[in-house]
This record gives sequence, C-alpha cells and structure tokens, in this order.
Amino acid sequence: MHTPSLLTLFGQFVSNAHVPALAREAALNAVLDTIGVMLAGSREPAARLVRQVAKAEGGAPRCGILGSVERTGAGWAALANGTAAHALDFDDMCFVSMAHPSAPLVAAGLAAAELASGSGSRFLDAFCVGFEVEAILGRLMNPSHYERGWHATSTIGTIGAAATASRLLGQKAESAARTMAIAASAACGIKESFGTMVKPLQAGLAGRNGVLAVQLAEAGFTATDLAIEGSQGLLVAMQASCHDSKDEMTRLGRSWEIVDGGITVKLYPSCAATHPAIDTLLDLRKKYGFTAADIDQVKIGVDSVTPTVLIHDRPETGLQGKFSMHFCAASAVAHGRIDLQTFEPGGLSDLVTRQLLPRVTMYVDPLLGADQPPLTEAKVAVHLRDGSFYEWRVRGARGYPSHPPSTQELDQKFQTCAERAVSASVATEALAWLRELEHQPLVGSLADLLNQSVSTSIPS
Repeated sequence: MHTPSLLTLFGQFVSNAHVPALAREAALNAVLDTIGVMLAGSREPAARLVRQVAKAEGGAPRCGILGSVERTGAGWAALANGTAAHALDFDDMCFVSMAHPSAPLVAAGLAAAELASGSGSRFLDAFCVGFEVEAILGRLMNPSHYERGWHATSTIGTIGAAATASRLLGQKAESAARTMAIAASAACGIKESFGTMVKPLQAGLAGRNGVLAVQLAEAGFTATDLAIEGSQGLLVAMQASCHDSKDEMTRLGRSWEIVDGGITVKLYPSCAATHPAIDTLLDLRKKYGFTAADIDQVKIGVDSVTPTVLIHDRPETGLQGKFSMHFCAASAVAHGRIDLQTFEPGGLSDLVTRQLLPRVTMYVDPLLGADQPPLTEAKVAVHLRDGSFYEWRVRGARGYPSHPPSTQELDQKFQTCAERAVSASVATEALAWLRELEHQPLVGSLADLLNQSVSTSIPS
C-alpha cells in the first residue's frame, strides 16, 4: 500500500481541516497583536527601505502595505508587511517551531485575502492551518535545525505562509501540496543575521515566498511531492532532528498546537530569550529596591541554545541590543523597564546602562534546557556591593501561555504600537475592527481604514 507523502497529508489538511472555535479565538489575538507591531515596525528603517524598493519596482496595486498609503503587488506587499511585523522583534513566538509564527502568516494572509476578496473568518482559518503546519515541522526539525544556524521564522515560516495563502485562495488538496512543495525550495534564513535589518527581512521573505508559491501553483507550476521528506528534501538538507513524520502526522487535525501549546506574546520588544531574565530582574528590583549604583555583578545562566541567539555582548545599535542579554539586563536594572524607547539611540547610549554592561555576565548552565524548550529558562543572580545576594531560577515570562496577557494588556500594546503610524482615533477604530475580525466581510478593508490617518512624520 502506497504511503502518502507528508506534503500530500499537509495538502489534505490545509484544504479540508475544520478549525475549532478555540483555535480561531487564539488566532484572532495573534492577528491583532501582529497588526499592531506591524504598524509600529512600519516606521523602522528596514521597513521603509523595503517599501522604497517596492515602490520603485512597481507592481499591480492590488494589496495594501500597512502603515503607508502604498498599494502594490501581492508579493511585494507581503514582503513589506512581514518585514515591518518583525522589525522591532516585538511579534509573537512559538517554542515548538522556534519561530515568530505570526509575522509571515499574517503578511502572506493579508496579501492572499486581498487577492481572493477573503473574509475575516476565512483569514482566521487560514492562519490556523499555517500555524499547525509550522508546528509539525518544528517538532520534526528542532532543535538541531535551529541550533545549526537556520532562522526558523523564515525557513519553517515560508511553508506555513504558503499553507495560509493556499487556504485563503481555496486550493484543493493537490494544489495546496504543490504550493508547499514550491515553498520548500524557497525556504531560507540564517541566524548570523540577527541584530541586523536582514533578520526582519527574512520574516518578510517568508511571507513573500509563501504568496509567490501559491501564485505559481495556481499558474500550473509543478513540483515534487517529496520536497520535505525526500532523500535530498527539506528535512535532510536543513538538518532536521527527526526524519520520520508518522507519529507527528497523527496529530494533524486531531490536536491543535495553537490551543494546546499556545502562542507567546511579547511584552518586551527584544529577543524572547531575554524575557525570562528581564522579568526576573524587574521583579527583584521592585521587591528589594536596589538600583544600578548598588550592583556589583549580575550573573545570568541560560541553556546551551541561547548564546547562539544572543550574540551581541556590547551592542552598537538598537537592533543588536535586542539580541544582547548584557544590554537588556543592564537596562532593566538601570531603569526598571524595557520598552520601545530602550532600543532607540537614547536608550542605547544611556550612561547608567553602559556603566552596568561590564558587570553583567551570561553563561551556560547545564541544568537549564534539559526538560524545557530552549530559550525559556534563566537563573539570575544579583550580587550587591554591600554583600547582599539574590538568586532566582525562572521558567517562562509574562506573555507566555502559562502567564498570558490580559485582553487589556493586548489592547494597550496594540494602541501604543499602532499610534506610531496612525492617529489615536484610527488606532482605536482599527482595534475595534480587529476584535470583530471573524465577522468582517473583507479583510482588505483594514488597509483602507488605517490609511485614513497614516502619519507623515516619517516618509512612507
């Protein structure tokens, strides 16, 4: 009896899966959060440069670029929106896929929804199937895939984005499988680029490549159905931890990672690997009342994967600061907060933070990461000049599924982020629109709503 390929099963799932209400509810919060950080990120240099190139290249004005008045081709719009969503590293995380899932999924979904005149309900279903495809690949490929230097937001995210676009375009199972097979050959992204504009670009490329894959499949492009598990397929080429997908595929459509595992919402605009330590330092500072002047040393134990991500101990730019445990820890102790301003020029050059940097050390603790996902644990020790000593071991952080943000926190984050690109009144209107996403007849009307008051303080 012929065993169907992983792509064949993915295609059937993407085309036919019935998405449960709890999954759609989780997806709505994820989409809302991502649109907010996309708007905030649209003001960042990386996002503006992508828009600049997109405008110069032209393209049929079919799809909106949020945070601007520009409309362009579907692929360019997905590239621009995906880059903006990841530009501040404020977008959500999934520790199964080891990726920021929503930036590529939402970027591809917005473009595909405009192509297909898709509703909010269809958009949420498409987001969920893309998320689940990423989760299966994440369990097969990680941690070795991520540890070897691949940026899973881009590699795994490309196939998830293709799945989302496929569902929105209403592809049948065979076409959906071909779309993801094409996307597998476009999967890319390296961790060496962390701390540069290329990291958010890689999220944009995942969204763009997912849209391109579905367009090519619709045009009749052919591809191998062994693009993932073949002898020279994705799992082999990208150093997957496991090449046997049988057990994982039994989960598909039976359990939903977006519900069971959940999504980690970022409450700090820095790499997720810094969040357990940031949380701990903020709590210790509040509880014991010490300041930067009291600090002798701060020692932070992490798992073995974290140093491959937090690669800047003396950051010179805000982007590098987001991937510096030393800077994030020093800034948390110095000011009792980590927010968008932390990584702007004033925060980066802050004298108190800079003086603390040499007193922060990060080391690998072999006891961390043994029974928890990478990047999710820390052991924080604070030594004060008066001889006092505080040590906490922490798992997770605020915003994790085990400690989820409240609706009020999500709404406040959205409002703060959106107001970087649009007026307060339009941000409030967009928030209300997104809260009713499941009942919106046309996803494309969001771009028109936001364009009422796109800020002109920074060129689009």
